[in-house]
Amino acid sequence: MTQQRFKRFRMELDLRAVDLPPAVLPDGYRWVTWRTILSERHAQVKWRSFRNDLDGRVFECLTNIDGCRRLITEIGKQAKFCPMATWMVAFQPELSWPADDCGTIQGIARPGGIGSIQNIGVVPEHRGMGIGRAILLKSLEGFWQCGCNTATLEVTALNRVAVSLYRSLGFRITRVLYRAAERGKVITGTERLPGNAESELTIA
Repeated sequence: MTQQRFKRFRMELDLRAVDLPPAVLPDGYRWVTWRTILSERHAQVKWRSFRNDLDGRVFECLTNIDGCRRLITEIGKQAKFCPMATWMVAFQPELSWPADDCGTIQGIARPGGIGSIQNIGVVPEHRGMGIGRAILLKSLEGFWQCGCNTATLEVTALNRVAVSLYRSLGFRITRVLYRAAERGKVITGTERLPGNAESELTIA
């Protein structure tokens, strides 16, 4: 059986070279700062965001809640975990209403002033509201405050909405690789420098 593989982009943003707009949420949404006690809520949002999505086909751990719990725990234990770049978004149009967690992002400040975005998840019911853009900007702001000069992330090439968002904020493709479906491991020998950025975007 042929192994299914997914083309992925590593993208990079020079935080010193851009003037990013402020992170603004739509009415009825609010920011939730990172606290360890919120790990379960982050895991739930991550699972709801990715369980039926493309990235769930690439990374098996995203399709079940236990996998998402382990992922959040592992990220939080990283020596360079960056709370200022880790956020959740909750929908609560009235204070008397129970909050509905609907967005999550985590960040790690790696050596060399590099802020590594781990995951950007928005649950399907709240997409199209600008939540993904806002939470990404909030994380980038946190990296900058932590002293990072560069932000990096990885995205599946077929996720053209996400790729377009990242490019609109100044991210550029720095690596092209292929990951095996379900396990998410990089297929040996596939990682390379990008060719023409526009042609990379049209080949899945």
